[in-house]
Amino acid sequence: QVQLVESGGGLVQAGGSLRLSCAASGRTFSSNNRGWFRQAPGKEREFVAAINWSGSRTSYAESVKGRFTISRDNAKKTLDLQMNTLKPEDTAVYYCAASRSDAGSDLNRREMYNAWGQGTQVTVSS
Repeated sequence: QVQLVESGGGLVQAGGSLRLSCAASGRTFSSNNRGWFRQAPGKEREFVAAINWSGSRTSYAESVKGRFTISRDNAKKTLDLQMNTLKPEDTAVYYCAASRSDAGSDLNRREMYNAWGQGTQVTVSS
């Protein structure tokens, strides 16, 4: 069983930046895809960004494309999300996720992820 712990959330003004990190422990597999999802109050959890096992392929939600960058370090078992030019609509709890072993190239679908962190709050003030 893999354990995921997010850090780096906080309060920032619109236009600012934050960097989220996710540390993995336990039964981790560098061959798994990794992703970030977010959930705002009263809304469904939605896909933000994902990266394949080697880091050679990434995918982003349209709403964050060009502003957010996902990266991973398999040796350190970490996953990062650099968030720039933050907007009030980015306010949410952000979750780190690790994919199922059979996820293959499917990066975006929430159903392909079976390990989740506890979440970290990101609040962007206008």
